[in-house]
Amino acid sequence: MNSSYSNQSSRRRQRSNSLQYDNIDRQILVLHKAMVDKLVMRPELRQQIIDTIESRYANGQLRHGGYLIWTCLMEYIDDQPDVFIQGVLADTPQMRKLRRRTPFVNLLTEAERVAALTETALSP
Repeated sequence: MNSSYSNQSSRRRQRSNSLQYDNIDRQILVLHKAMVDKLVMRPELRQQIIDTIESRYANGQLRHGGYLIWTCLMEYIDDQPDVFIQGVLADTPQMRKLRRRTPFVNLLTEAERVAALTETALSP
């Protein structure tokens, strides 16, 4: 097989995978924007998130660093909600990775998820 063809094909696949990951990260970020807004507005939902963080950490599904980040962010939600929001939505490799395994599960209804994704798709 021609090695230049193989290299081009590999680069094309990497570029395609990169674009796919970027698109997924954008969708995850949009959903997290909706979720942080809901958490700030509805304090009764916060314990569910804390329980998920604690459970994942106890079961070895969340590393210590991720545990510290999520628990610290949750502590900001009442007194400094802007810090909480900025932290969760931070555009860093570490937060993109943590958002992919978010503890904010079952926070949005299907209708809220669709609305958040549709609203973003429609905005310029």
